[in-house]
Amino acid sequence: MRSDAVKKGIERAPHRSLFKAMGYTDEEISRPLIGIANAKSEIIPGHIHLDKIAEAVKAGIRMAGGTPVEFGVIGVCDGIAMGHIGMKYSLATRELIADSCEAMGMAHSFDGMVFIPNCDKIVPGMLMAAARMNIPSIFISGGPMLSVSRGGKSLDLLSMFEAVGAYKVGKMTDREMAEWEDHACPGCGSCAGMFTANSMNCLTEVLGLGLPGNGTIPAVYAERIRLAKKAGMQIMELVRKDIKPSDILTHKSFENALAVDMALGCSTNSVLHLTAIAHEVGIKIDLDIINEISEKVPNLCRLSPAGKHYIQDLYAAGGVQAVMKELSRKGLLHLDLMTVTGKTVGENIENAEVKNFEVIRSIDNPYSPTGGIAVLKGNLAPDGAVVKRSAVAEEMLVHRGPAKVFDSEESAIEAIYRGQIVKGDVVIIRYEGPRGGPGMREMLSPTSAICGMGLDKDVALITDGRFSGATRGASIGHVSPEAMEGGPIALVKDGDIISIDIPNGKLNVEISDEEMERRRAAWKAPAPKITKGYLGRYSRLVTSASTGAVFR
Repeated sequence: MRSDAVKKGIERAPHRSLFKAMGYTDEEISRPLIGIANAKSEIIPGHIHLDKIAEAVKAGIRMAGGTPVEFGVIGVCDGIAMGHIGMKYSLATRELIADSCEAMGMAHSFDGMVFIPNCDKIVPGMLMAAARMNIPSIFISGGPMLSVSRGGKSLDLLSMFEAVGAYKVGKMTDREMAEWEDHACPGCGSCAGMFTANSMNCLTEVLGLGLPGNGTIPAVYAERIRLAKKAGMQIMELVRKDIKPSDILTHKSFENALAVDMALGCSTNSVLHLTAIAHEVGIKIDLDIINEISEKVPNLCRLSPAGKHYIQDLYAAGGVQAVMKELSRKGLLHLDLMTVTGKTVGENIENAEVKNFEVIRSIDNPYSPTGGIAVLKGNLAPDGAVVKRSAVAEEMLVHRGPAKVFDSEESAIEAIYRGQIVKGDVVIIRYEGPRGGPGMREMLSPTSAICGMGLDKDVALITDGRFSGATRGASIGHVSPEAMEGGPIALVKDGDIISIDIPNGKLNVEISDEEMERRRAAWKAPAPKITKGYLGRYSRLVTSASTGAVFR
């Protein structure tokens, strides 16, 4: 056993005495030691209940003959961090989470690891750690929050962000705002739509590191606790068979993840995270592959923010496995890949079926013949930009309009709230990339304000930062190279005509090459916004969004 390094032989008597100081018995010490990376906290709704998940995991481990060893993991709530300096820390914590899980797992020689994440950067951070450590690992998330209906409208966190814009233009009253505020987020779980957290929990299932149901069983259902017990038992099977992440995370498994990503219409952040996870196992995901997969994989689901359905509806309709079964009907998945069930992808989905073809469209009747995410390139984004195509209004798939340029999210929000953005405009928010932000903030506040004001079918937003998975509309993020690196987005001026062609993957500013070079010669990089502390180090180490914003 790997844990023999900390417990076997006379030389390890001091180590065993430390275990006994914590109450571990000789019988417990003799069994496989299973690390439990638990991101439970009292600042994230998706994590407030993870102590219950951890207790269920421990029960499963003990039933199967192992000894659970729990430790804590940090996490930022993207919703609470949104729209202020806190969001600069969100993506940056992904690296902290990966590093800290690696440090704990390797320093204590665990025989296996159970990862308990639920929200945004915590899921990919833990996936990166699992890939990096390459010891038997399994994931069990906390599950999605429910959406509830008030006044005939189903609510979620996005409803509240968009309500701010509606209130600013007089479309909502104080009483309505208070009513929604009290009920939009009814309890524990990751926010109810196909936002980043739920996207990554679903894709963990597809990658093969989470049991079927990991992405969709609601947080408050007893089935979630039962799944956690099964995950605890299954890690012991993985340890016995020495099935490691490297046996599961192959190039083909990432192709599967991208295919399901397209079918589900996941968050654009999934591109950033899948690229980074693949990097940990030495696999390169070129952005061009994404468009290749998108061209052949149809969009089968329109979950919030793209449509009226929520994760609870996807669960009731058959879940991720049912989506995979539909894709398999046209040979769009690799079915022979190993998963943490000990079975192949094909064996896992053998009995899966779609139970509601309104929520999960038949592959013969998709929402669109192409996938939910598109990569755009052009003279404004030579290395690529990403858009959630399935959440863009038909009228905005092709758009041409004048640029309104802002060098920070705050200045853009101020202009939006003052009514300075009008129909046809293309809002450019720059110096918000991984280095320039630093931290590549999500822009849910400005996009929600635009939508709340009823301009989502008339105004586009483009940034070298990110957009939340809750964002809808023509919101194009991850523009690379970023402004801080002298990318073309740094050279755009107010009034420049921006041309967007999502069906053909094009993003251009209509100026000549000669004018672009004149502006480039005159451009000087601004002083870094933050030079001290973790964000200062992060800005010096982080790479482009097109490569996953990983550390050099």
